[in-house]
Amino acid sequence: MKADEIRKIDTYLKKLFGNDRLQVRARPKKDDSAEVYIGDEFIGVIFRDDEDEDLSWNFQMAILEIDLEDV
Repeated sequence: MKADEIRKIDTYLKKLFGNDRLQVRARPKKDDSAEVYIGDEFIGVIFRDDEDEDLSWNFQMAILEIDLEDV
């Protein structure tokens, strides 16, 4: 993903979730996606989808069973 896309998505997600600690970062060997963090904790990946005529981005976040133990 291009730097300007990452910056726009970062701003959008911070506003959407009301969390300034959220960060969207470029992935080191991938140009079709970016990583999402809250502070230093990795929470998911955003994939760029431009296969159709409409450009979109898909956010994928895994929730592990261990994450739910204290809930």
